[in-house]
Amino acid sequence: MRLSAALCRPSMPRRLPEGAFTKPSTLKIVTITQSSEAVALFQKIGVDPYGISAMTPKTRHVNILLPARPCKIANILKQEMLALGADAAVARGSVSCAVDATDVLLMGTFKQILALAGKIEKQPFGLDGIACDLRRLLGHLEQKPLVLKTSRRELLLGDRTLIMGILNVTPDSFSDGNRYFDRRRAIDRGLQMAEEGADIIDIGGESTRPGAKTVPLKEEIARVVPVVEQLAGKLSIPLSVDTTKARVAEKALAAGAEIINDISALAGDRKMASVIRKASAAVVLMHMRGTPADMQQGDLRYDDLTGEIIAFLGDAVQKALAAGISRESLVIDPGIGFGKTYEDNCRILNRLDEFRALGLPLLVGTSRKAFIGSVTGEAADQRTEGTAATVAAAVMRGCSIVRVHDVAAMKKVAAMTDAIVRAGMAP
Repeated sequence: MRLSAALCRPSMPRRLPEGAFTKPSTLKIVTITQSSEAVALFQKIGVDPYGISAMTPKTRHVNILLPARPCKIANILKQEMLALGADAAVARGSVSCAVDATDVLLMGTFKQILALAGKIEKQPFGLDGIACDLRRLLGHLEQKPLVLKTSRRELLLGDRTLIMGILNVTPDSFSDGNRYFDRRRAIDRGLQMAEEGADIIDIGGESTRPGAKTVPLKEEIARVVPVVEQLAGKLSIPLSVDTTKARVAEKALAAGAEIINDISALAGDRKMASVIRKASAAVVLMHMRGTPADMQQGDLRYDDLTGEIIAFLGDAVQKALAAGISRESLVIDPGIGFGKTYEDNCRILNRLDEFRALGLPLLVGTSRKAFIGSVTGEAADQRTEGTAATVAAAVMRGCSIVRVHDVAAMKKVAAMTDAIVRAGMAP
């Protein structure tokens, strides 16, 4: 039976009189950032447990970039993604192989990307390796609780953001140089930071400000080790030492430190990895181009800012693992302010969640740095509010540890931001 033309004709929206009451829309956009949120929503709806398991991977979309792949690989990935109801972006000439290689952007849900891995794992041309990498990456994105093992304890990361208090025992640090150069004042400040709620205290005897020169080995040991000894005997929280020198690390770890914060990512001293392994210490691996003396000079441009930093840190992680350091003893740091422009620092903060690809705890140190002053126009010791904004942004983007000068204030900022991030999450 044919429907009349009037019934087939699309209805036109009815114009309401001006000022007339309209019922609010009941449609709602739902933000899902992790699987537990999807599960909680499905349970609230009353979805069958099997359905929850089947549909949860469909609620989260992910974009994965594979750089510089041969056209034959790119074309296979494109075809397989389309067959799954997803897609992949490739260069215009890749289908006809008019180009040698192309970046490939996979665009799909978790379920579709997992299905892709299953479809290509037995195919040639290195696709099995891509399948393995995809599975590993998706596992890292699940935001599972992480554990940081030091030589004396295990720190659970994920329930809240940890606060690392900065204790510079130097005469020339950019923000508080000479303030705690006196040993007694340094020890008192360490005790004060612990009372203010610091979870870790990071002690440094060599300034890493732009243009800073290297401190002689004996001088750095003389600055750092006595402070570590005193604080280790008085505090129950772990102590970290900010150094690139293996001998300083060795002495500090023997004196009671548990973490080495190495801005060179083990590249500054070939013996550093061995020292850390023998002590079963934890280590922070940071990205930096050059050294503090020259890192802000010359061409600071990156072709792929976060991609290059992640690749650098990935190589540093492999170096640490090859040296026998436990994966659970590693922390990564993108190196805010180390060989980056003001714009770079802001971009890194805005894209911190990309570092989850490495599956390791992320430490972020923005406290009082120059890029904050570029925005607020304030001197280093007046950048508390600007620092607070960067700390909140870092926590929102998934960092595990923030390194700060103003422990009491930033403890509150992190706690409030943690509450916002975790609001509504399934227990």
